[in-house]
Amino acid sequence: MSLASPLRAFAAASVFVGAAAINVSPAHETGARLLAPRSTQTDTAFTMREVMIPMRDGVKLYTRILVPKSSDGPLPFLFVRTPYGIDGVTPQSLPFAFGFMVKDGYIFVFQDSRGKFKSEGTFEMQRPPRLNRADPKAIDESTDAFDSIEWMLRNVENNNGRVGMTGVSYPGWLAAMAMLDPHPALKAVSPQASPADMWMGDDFHHNGAFRLSYGFEYATMMESGKDVENFTFDAYDTYDWYLRLGSLKNVNDKLLKGKIPTWNDFSKRPNYDGFWKRQAMKDYLTRVTIPTLNVAGWWDQEDFYGPVTIYRELEKHDTQKLNFLVIGPWNHGGWMRGEGASLGNIQFGQPTARFFRDSLMAPFFNFYLHDKGTLNLAEATVFEAGSNQWKRYDSWPPKTGTTNRSLYFREKGQLAFEPSSETGPAAYDGYVSDPNKPVPYRQRPIQATYEPRGSGWYTWLTEDQRFVHNRPDVLSYELPTLESDLTIAGDITVTVNLATSASDADVIVKLIDVYPDTGMKELKMNGYQFMVANDVFRARFRKSAEKPEPLVPGKVTDITVDLHTQAYTFKKGHRVMVQVQSSWFPIIDRNPQKYVPNIFEAKESDFTVASQKVFRSKQYPSRIVLPIVERVTP
Repeated sequence: MSLASPLRAFAAASVFVGAAAINVSPAHETGARLLAPRSTQTDTAFTMREVMIPMRDGVKLYTRILVPKSSDGPLPFLFVRTPYGIDGVTPQSLPFAFGFMVKDGYIFVFQDSRGKFKSEGTFEMQRPPRLNRADPKAIDESTDAFDSIEWMLRNVENNNGRVGMTGVSYPGWLAAMAMLDPHPALKAVSPQASPADMWMGDDFHHNGAFRLSYGFEYATMMESGKDVENFTFDAYDTYDWYLRLGSLKNVNDKLLKGKIPTWNDFSKRPNYDGFWKRQAMKDYLTRVTIPTLNVAGWWDQEDFYGPVTIYRELEKHDTQKLNFLVIGPWNHGGWMRGEGASLGNIQFGQPTARFFRDSLMAPFFNFYLHDKGTLNLAEATVFEAGSNQWKRYDSWPPKTGTTNRSLYFREKGQLAFEPSSETGPAAYDGYVSDPNKPVPYRQRPIQATYEPRGSGWYTWLTEDQRFVHNRPDVLSYELPTLESDLTIAGDITVTVNLATSASDADVIVKLIDVYPDTGMKELKMNGYQFMVANDVFRARFRKSAEKPEPLVPGKVTDITVDLHTQAYTFKKGHRVMVQVQSSWFPIIDRNPQKYVPNIFEAKESDFTVASQKVFRSKQYPSRIVLPIVERVTP
């Protein structure tokens, strides 16, 4: 295997950066290294400075500052920090990324984070907060943001002393980290699609199950050099490539040779130990002093858990009502580009992304950084797909107006609101889970995550699930055709009562909207199986994330899978389906199904075919719990 040239397509997709690399030459000004400004078109409304801003430990961070050529008075800063490279940020490119805010008047600042691209220092994936805050030279992402803001206030003319920060994905996480020890001038922050816990529910793991293809491809991309470099596969269908790779032990033995620090962390720390806990944001979010606009996408293929978790943790301390949440029908960062009227094959009937930018994000920063306008922002603004309506709530999940109701797995693939009266050992549905023939997580061929020629990665959560329906290793349960709309708003959980012939298992559950078999406007949407919510749980962690335990073969064990949260209407004429399976490859690594202390050290002989039984009896009622919106009688 070899590494390809820098992955500029990925950088462009991060919204805040562009694609071109440009050479610069050094000079000096006010204690920072100033890079000679390149020529700009005469019709641009901004001038650009390029500086190396010194941090408290002497490391300098490469920064571009775009200042409007004219303004009615002092302006606030809008500050974005990123590990993906800022060479594409120019006066000409700015309107494409922030055109909806340019008119309000900002000094835009973009910065390469420590150790990436043109910034000095060492990059550390998800650098945790510093341990010794009394050490004046101790650094973390919060101090880098603080020191940068301090320099900006002193060295950029015509500023009004206020700073806002934002970013999507890793830049969103960097914005959130700046809130931990905020500079007094930081007055508004919008962390968007920020991860919160890389073991519990974001990019690298979900409930202890390792996100193989994403984890491998992202780690190699970020840590193969100061640039971003895409791993080159010798197969177009990565399903085949990862299957041929075999045990995860082969990654270091045959490919990486211990050179990728994050992969080494994956392989040495399969459980929820102090390393993962120190990275996780939960314990650091203990106050709300800065207005915060948290943003998530219902079908974010990378970080949905994170922004919702950050909102909920902040909400515990939000006495001043400064904490806001927006969730829309988007994939990762989809709200910051395009119109947002559709995602994959799913239509939403309105420009949801443009609405967010113009009517929610721009007014948020305008209000807190300019003292302009009114903030007509609900605490939680969520898009209810299916009915395709924006809804405003005083909290998320809603505290009133919903009832948690169980839908029970029943005989003959049925779902029902009534529990089963069946008893006895035969009240189950079974399938064989073979780790050598895993269920693909999306339709094959499965292109590399950042395949520059195009990849299904960006919309896989909206794919028609019929490609696995009726596979012998996938169970499906359905409600009868709905006679009226069924709306949910809030948190969803599933309890699967499982007995396996092996000593470990993964439980993957999907909540699916099955479209009518006929009568849809688009022919391909007839019978479409749209995945509304989903997740995976690695059964070894059912009692403790820190101390896994094997399953007892043949013993019925209840596994609860958190499907997180959703606002959705299953329309009249549709059906509600739940699917259960034990593999989801290669987004999730293959569970050997024979318990081994560390799956990254599993041998080929450990991979075991298992017989799975999902019970649906009176004694062991497998079920999904939905937060159903109560109907209002006129």
